[in-house]
Amino acid sequence: MVGGVAGWMRALGAISVAFSLGAGTATALLFFQISDVWLLRPAALILATLALGAGAASVVAWHMHALLSKRIDLMSQALEASSTAHLILTPAGGMAFANAAFYRFFPGLTGSPLAGLVYRNETDGSAATDFARLKEEAQRTGRAASIVAMRQPEGGISWFNLSVSPLAGRAGFTLWSFEDVTSRHEMEQMLRDERMKLADFLDNAPVGFYSVDQSGRFLFVNEALASWLGVPLSELIEGDAQLTDFLDAPPPAGSPPHAPFEGGETRGEVTLKGRQGRLIHALITQSVVRDGDNLRTRSVVRDLTPEREWEEQLRLSRQRFRRFFANAPVGIALMDREGHIEEANEALCRLVKLEPQEVIGKPLLGFLHPEDQGAAWAGLTAASQGKSMADPVEVRLQGTRAKSAALFISRLGGETSGGEDSDAGFILHFIDTTEQKSLQAQFSQSQKMQAVGQLAGGVAHDFNNLLTAMIGFCDLLLLRFRPGDPSFADIMQIKQNANRAANLVRQLLAFSRQQALQPRVLAVTDVLAELSHLLRRLIGENIELKVVHGRELWLVKVDQGQLEQVIINLAVNARDAMALGGILTIRTANIASDSETRRGYEIMPPGDYVMIEMTDTGIGIPKENQARIFEPFFSTKEVGSGTGLGLSTVYGIVKQTGGFVFVDSETGKGAKFSIFLPRHVGAEAAEPARADPGETGAQKDLSGSGTVLLVEDEDPVRLFSARALKNKGYHVIEAKSGEQALEIMAKGETRIDLVVTDVVMPKLDGPGLVQALRRTHPDMKVIFISGYTEDSFRKRLGDERDIHFLPKPFSLKQLAGKVKEVMQAETV
Repeated sequence: MVGGVAGWMRALGAISVAFSLGAGTATALLFFQISDVWLLRPAALILATLALGAGAASVVAWHMHALLSKRIDLMSQALEASSTAHLILTPAGGMAFANAAFYRFFPGLTGSPLAGLVYRNETDGSAATDFARLKEEAQRTGRAASIVAMRQPEGGISWFNLSVSPLAGRAGFTLWSFEDVTSRHEMEQMLRDERMKLADFLDNAPVGFYSVDQSGRFLFVNEALASWLGVPLSELIEGDAQLTDFLDAPPPAGSPPHAPFEGGETRGEVTLKGRQGRLIHALITQSVVRDGDNLRTRSVVRDLTPEREWEEQLRLSRQRFRRFFANAPVGIALMDREGHIEEANEALCRLVKLEPQEVIGKPLLGFLHPEDQGAAWAGLTAASQGKSMADPVEVRLQGTRAKSAALFISRLGGETSGGEDSDAGFILHFIDTTEQKSLQAQFSQSQKMQAVGQLAGGVAHDFNNLLTAMIGFCDLLLLRFRPGDPSFADIMQIKQNANRAANLVRQLLAFSRQQALQPRVLAVTDVLAELSHLLRRLIGENIELKVVHGRELWLVKVDQGQLEQVIINLAVNARDAMALGGILTIRTANIASDSETRRGYEIMPPGDYVMIEMTDTGIGIPKENQARIFEPFFSTKEVGSGTGLGLSTVYGIVKQTGGFVFVDSETGKGAKFSIFLPRHVGAEAAEPARADPGETGAQKDLSGSGTVLLVEDEDPVRLFSARALKNKGYHVIEAKSGEQALEIMAKGETRIDLVVTDVVMPKLDGPGLVQALRRTHPDMKVIFISGYTEDSFRKRLGDERDIHFLPKPFSLKQLAGKVKEVMQAETV
């Protein structure tokens, strides 16, 4: 290595002098001249040898080598001792020199070391392997530098200040210096992170920060406040935005632009308005820094909007509580520890029928029935001891008419931190149970009525079987005797009493709503017109009958005979209530109800009804009896004066028709019975009113022919029916059960023209038998006989055709007439 071009010139000068002065002198001069030489190039050594000769040249060469080695050792030691990694690269990119620091930073790199290094330029982020750009820049400008990140073999990253310099006099040679700045870079990164954290804290703090000058123009705003105002941060700071631009109302007179609120420059409340219209109730706290005529603020903005919203919610909550307390549908009272009412709502005052001033300050027990005060006191004692009440205390209230309530008692307060009882009293809830208890009693009554009805229906069904046999066998006996025969009168007496019993059974069935009805579309006006003559004879001459017909009455679908029975029963009751005479008024009208009507436990839904109202001027019905008048066998008449089934029959018929019957009466002021029948809506026209033909409408010739399968499990009924039909010319096959009837049909020995079957039978009943027969004999004609209603089995048969019904009890003529009617219809 040499010191550059100057070293070369000095060396050449020394050699020339040596040629002119001679060997000895030249040797000395050359020695001193080469003391400044770093590296003796081969050309210089050749020239010295030629000038001095072999002997002198060897001496010069020895001294020159010694000096050069010393200089090279010093420079090598200096480079090796440097903490900076140095690398000299040849023009081809090979390693000419590398100090120890380089090998310490980049162990294992030989040959072309840059090919194994990967770096990232911190300044421009250029990629890693293009060291050629730095080398070209160094050749062009004399030096190139960059901060780079190097990946170490162990996986870490080290940061270096890399500089590249070309070597003078060595074309293409470059000196690469790597100064380790990892610690400095990490410290700078740490400072940047701390600054970013501080900036993030300021920007995203739950409060706003800003600084304005004396004109109110923003010098600094954090992100939180900018987002509240709905304005980009850069626009607030770089634009001409001022604090007063965001005030919802003009600032107070005389307030400075940098503090537009009352209370001076340091603290005040304002309402800010964001760009999107959001209002922010804010508290601004600030300090002012003055520099001559200029100033700036350090301002903190706290959003009071949530607090104001919480306060408003608390106010509304209190208001809602007061409204709840005042307008609650149940009675609520606050009571102190001594048992005195401190506060009472309107519902409680209505319950006890007192004004608030008459309730406040009074003891609770004073409002309760004496017999219930002990239970209430026990509840208060339990509540004061912290025991929860599983059930309310049932109490009766004084000063009211049969008012009862469920009393719930809860303790207010609890224990303090010192263990002392801080009980502030009690809260009481009174729930009016008067109507509930009334409904419970009425429901119990309804259940009893239903149970009695089921019992009556079952008894009536069995009686119908017995009466069918009694009436039927009487008819068979009457065929053997003439009217003048003494036995004829006896048999007729038996039949008449059996018919009376049958009428009694019909009343029981009517009450239990199991009576056989034959509803038709009727006009109530026509029915009353035909019935009025009978009613006048029935009530007697000392009672005036008034009939007031409503105009354009709607049609109803009812059984005419049963409707007449209802009117007759009510007329008879009215007659008995007016023993000294009076007025019976029957009035009809159309009633259109838009809401349900509640009468006791009866609820009549909204709809269109035809009303039949019967009012008398009799003795009336006591209140205690009004709840029982529709019970079967209940009667206020003397023994032997009635059966007690009149009104129960009315109730059953009306309910079975889908209607309602209500009673209004006061003792000594007569009674009013209101019957509401549902309006019939349909294309059917009203049929003319007719009297019940009874047996008078029976056919004269009841004989016939054909085969009848008679299915009846009751032997007396089956025997009578079989004999009656045989007497009329029919071939009768008897079956004691549905199963036996199926076996007969399965044999097919005889063609069956008609099946007469009972409805209620053990195992396979009548409807089940018919459904089984329809599978093999779809056109078979059937007559059902039963003591129950036709509706009770009709719904099980769906749209079955050729099904006829004969209610029990029936006479011989009725049975024969029904069979002939069906058989004739078959031959048409």
